[in-house]
Amino acid sequence: MTMPPSPASERVGPAFSVDGMLRARNKTRQAIADIAARIQPGMVEEDAVRLAKQTLIDAGMALSWHPTRVRFGANTLKSMRQPSEPGAVLGEDDIFFLDIAPRLDAWEGDGGKSFVLGGNAEQARCARDAEILFHDVRDRWLRERLTGHALYAHADRQARAMGWALNFELPGHRISDFPHAAIHTGSLADLDIAPSDMRWILEIHLLDPQRRFGAFFEDMLLDDEHYG
Repeated sequence: MTMPPSPASERVGPAFSVDGMLRARNKTRQAIADIAARIQPGMVEEDAVRLAKQTLIDAGMALSWHPTRVRFGANTLKSMRQPSEPGAVLGEDDIFFLDIAPRLDAWEGDGGKSFVLGGNAEQARCARDAEILFHDVRDRWLRERLTGHALYAHADRQARAMGWALNFELPGHRISDFPHAAIHTGSLADLDIAPSDMRWILEIHLLDPQRRFGAFFEDMLLDDEHYG
C-alpha cells in the first residue's frame, strides 16, 4: 500500500530519523536541567547565557540552530526575538527561563522551561501553569486531533481562565533534521491540519496581566510514553 505524501508543512529532510530526533530531544531536556542547576541568585543574565552555551558544548552539542536564551526577572516577559534588558541580576525570590535549540548531529533539538527561586507564590504558579497548559494542549492534540489553529485557540482560552495572557508571538514551529526552515517556516498556530508527532514544537508563554513576569515551556509534540 502506498502512503499518501506528507503535506508540505510536514515534510522532512533526507537525514530525518525518529531515533535521531528523540535523542536530540532527550539530550535537550537533560541540558535544560543541567543548566538550571548551575544558575544561582546574584548571577547576571549574560553570564548565565555563557554558562548555558558552555554546558551545551560540554554535552557534545556545540552547534545551535537558534540563539541560546536565558531570561531573568522582568526579561521573562519578552518574546524570543526581543533582546533582554542588559545587566539583569537574578534575585533571591525570582523567576527565570531557558530556551535552547542544540543540534545533535543532523537533528534539531528545542526546549524551554521556567524555574523559580525563593517563595514568590505567583511566579511559582505561573511557571507551573505554563507546563500544565502545555500538557493540557498536548492532550487535546493527542485525543481529539485538533488543528494547530484550534490548539492555540484552546490554549488562549485556558490561559485566560488561569489568570494569565498567552503570548501569541510564540506560536509554535516546525522541527526536523537541520535545517527545518528550508522545508517549512509557518507556525503551529496557523496550521490548518492536525499536526503529526515529532514534527512540531508547542510553545506556551504566559504573561502576568500586571506585566511583572512571564513563564515559558516548550517541547516537541509527542505521545504520553515520552513523559514521566
